This record gives sequence, C-alpha cells and structure tokens, in this order.
Amino acid sequence: MLKTIRPVLPVLVGVVCLETALGILSPTISLQLVHRSIPAAFIGLIGSAYFAGFLLGTLTCHRVIDRVGHIRTFAVFAALAANAVLLFLLFDQVYVWLGLRILTGYAIAGQYVVVESWLNDKATSGNRGRVFSLYMSVSWAASGISPLALNIADPTGHRLLTLAAIALVASLIPLGLTRIGNPEIGEHKHFGLIRLYRISPLGVVACLGSGVAGPAFYALLPAYMVAAGYNTQELSIVYSFSTLAGLLAQFPIGYLSDRLGRRPLMLATSAGAAAAAFCLYLFGDRSFLILAVLIFLFEGLMAPLYGLGVGQAGDYIARKDFVTASSGLLFAWGIGSAIGPSIAGAMIGLSGPRSLYLFLGGAMAAMALFVIWRMMRRPAKLARDQGNFVAVPLTQGTYGAPELDPRGEPVLHPHRVLE
Repeated sequence: MLKTIRPVLPVLVGVVCLETALGILSPTISLQLVHRSIPAAFIGLIGSAYFAGFLLGTLTCHRVIDRVGHIRTFAVFAALAANAVLLFLLFDQVYVWLGLRILTGYAIAGQYVVVESWLNDKATSGNRGRVFSLYMSVSWAASGISPLALNIADPTGHRLLTLAAIALVASLIPLGLTRIGNPEIGEHKHFGLIRLYRISPLGVVACLGSGVAGPAFYALLPAYMVAAGYNTQELSIVYSFSTLAGLLAQFPIGYLSDRLGRRPLMLATSAGAAAAAFCLYLFGDRSFLILAVLIFLFEGLMAPLYGLGVGQAGDYIARKDFVTASSGLLFAWGIGSAIGPSIAGAMIGLSGPRSLYLFLGGAMAAMALFVIWRMMRRPAKLARDQGNFVAVPLTQGTYGAPELDPRGEPVLHPHRVLE
C-alpha cells in the first residue's frame, strides 16, 4: 500500500485542498446571492457558468501542460482560481460574478486535468484499481466534510471566501515540493455524442440526466432552504449529509446492478429519486428532520446514476474503446451540468423556491420513462455478460477518471521533451 500511495500522495493532498475549497465555495456564493435578493434565475445561471467554464477547461487546458509541464500548470491554475475567488470580494456586480464563476470553473478544470493525468501516469496495471479507489475516497470525504465550514463564519461575510482562496493556494504546495518527475499527457479524445447515442442511448441519457439534476440541486438548494426558513447550520449539515448519501449508496447499488442488471437499477433509482423529490416539494418545509431524510434518499438514489450510465454504455463498447467512450459520456454530463442549474433557476423564478424539487422530480421521472422505453426497444444483456460497476467521483467534475477506471485498458502516453 505504501508503494501505491507514495507516487500519488502529493496529488491526493492537493485534491483534499481542492475539494475543501469547492465544498466551501459553492454554498457560500449561493447564500451570498440569496441574501442579496438576486433572482433565482440568475443564481441558476451563475451555477451553470461554473460548469460551462469547467467543460471548456477540460477541452483546452492540456495545451498548457504540453507547453510547461504538470507542476507549473497546476501552480498557474491554482493561482488563477484563488485570484478569481478573491475577486468576488472586490466586486458586487452580479455580471462580474458570472464571469468569475466561468473563470473559476476553467481554472479548477486545469487543476483536475493535472491531478488525474498524474494519477493515471503513476498507476500501474497492478494497482490502478487501488489508486482509483483512493482518489474516489479522498474526493468524497473532503467534499462531504468541507461544507461544515459554513458554521465557523458568517457566509455573507468575507472569511469563508478567503478560506476557500487559502485552500486553493495550499493545493499547489504538495506538488510544488515533490521530487517526483512530471508525468506525460497524451491527446484526450472523445467519442462523438451521436456515435455514443447509437451504441448506448440509455448510457448517454443517464449521464446527461445526472448532469442536469445534480449541479442544479447543489446550486439552488440554498435558495430553497433560506426561503423555507432554515438556517446556515442546517444548510451545512444537509450539504454534508447529501454527499455522504451519494458515497454510501454507490456500492450497494453497484453490487445489485452487477447481479440484477443495469436497467432495473436505473429504473428503480430514477423513479425513487423522482418520488423523493416530489415528497420534498410537498413536505420539505415541514421540519428539518423530514427535509434531511428526504434529501438523503434523493441524493443516495440519484448519485449512482452516472456510474450506472457509464456501466450501461461500457457493456456495449469494446474494452479498447472504453476510455474514449467514457470521456464522451463525461462530456454529456458536462453539457447537462451547464444547462441544468439555469433551467431550475428559471423555474424557481416563475413558481417559487419549492419548484426546484418539481424540476428535479421531473428530470428523474423523465429518466425513468426513458429507461422503460429502452427496455421495450432492446433486450437487456444478461447480468453475467456485463462488466463490473465502478463508482465514479463526480463531486465537482472530473477529467481523467475514465483512464483510471479499472474497466478500461491502461492508456500509455508517449514521452515528449519540453523545450
């Protein structure tokens, strides 16, 4: 285990700092906008802006790595992300905040391109599954604990944003001090979405639907909770609680999908998540206990949907094509993430904060109906013919996890000499 951890330890420590910053930043920005009485439609747009920037970053940031190497690239994007966060303190104009969220997403994507390329390069065929599991555990743990920082300072003040900036700067220290050499990165290719849809319509729609629902939930949850009369401490608990639910649900749902088939589990989880969302619409403001339990159920059922979608598509894709196909599915998730919060915000602007759960319930219900339609259109593969389910860490987004996924073949990148 020590041999497995040592080459990737600097990156894993950096991931803890990154996820800590993101776990503080997302609810803090949303709360500040809510307390400034910014319309929910614009809060949703700002939530989408982060993922639009992130998606753009995953497509372009590798060029910086090719030019200056992983460590210097990571430092540049950490500084850029920290500066973007600090600029929130200097500007009150919401349109400036929109641009800063795009910039933050782009910079964070650059850091994750480095993180996951590094992990993929240092992992071997013998320990790739363990490296992937370590990365997943670190990501989920840090993102689950960090929202509790909302309890240590007023989220409408400057301290939490400053703390997030400090965490972003701290993320570059482990890589800056490491004596491990720069890895190499190859060209990151994608399957076209049309080609992917023809191979596995359900896999593409599941990843897209996961992107539509998850980021919208986290971006606009503060708007709902403030309107329903809940306080900041309760919001922080719900944020952490929901992340824990996503982590705990991955493995039992994955276990069942390996034995009962992907589509029955996709139908059960999407229908169950829809039911939980509609119950949140009806009863979420009754008491904090009811809210917390229903959100735990919703997130626990919704979170594995992306992994199920990747697994469903992977069952119809050759192992040699798994990495590029999974990258295409990630692109579909990114598209959903860039549009979901905007649509949910517009619905809240028209019908009030509780309509967030109508949006989430409608998205999951549509997913369940699509699963039923696909079950009628094409017979499912037998469970024994499927690959194994692998939980995927999709807290704020990812880039190279398809290359780390044990279901795919190892990707060997040619070495290049930096001028």
